[in-house]
Amino acid sequence: MKAQLPHPEHLSYLSHRKQRNKQIILPVVLSAVLMVVVVVLISLATFNSGGDVARWAAISTIWIIIPTLIAGLIVLALLLALIYGLARLLGALPYYTGIAQDYIYIARTYIIRGADTISNSIISVDGFIANIKTFFQRIMP
Repeated sequence: MKAQLPHPEHLSYLSHRKQRNKQIILPVVLSAVLMVVVVVLISLATFNSGGDVARWAAISTIWIIIPTLIAGLIVLALLLALIYGLARLLGALPYYTGIAQDYIYIARTYIIRGADTISNSIISVDGFIANIKTFFQRIMP
């Protein structure tokens, strides 16, 4: 015996089903029917006894190229915007990079001084431990 899943019948579920039918399924079906009608009409106009196949081929080529052309124009606009932005940024950048370079140089001196201090203390502690080991090795042969 197969188990039957409960079917929700509350108001929000019914509203969801209506919205799904109106907002998703209906537009998809209508656009599919419209595309089929357009294909049939174009086929009838093209392949009838007086149809001009070369003209329809040219029209089809134009319609295929249009999305690529629009995408190329969008990419070109983005590229131009980036070039303009970088040109503006490079106009103001040398002043700020000079300031940043000064701060980096100051930080460099502090970093080197701190690293030297830490390494010198470690070296001196190791030297002290080595001196103690040597002292005890001389005392106890």
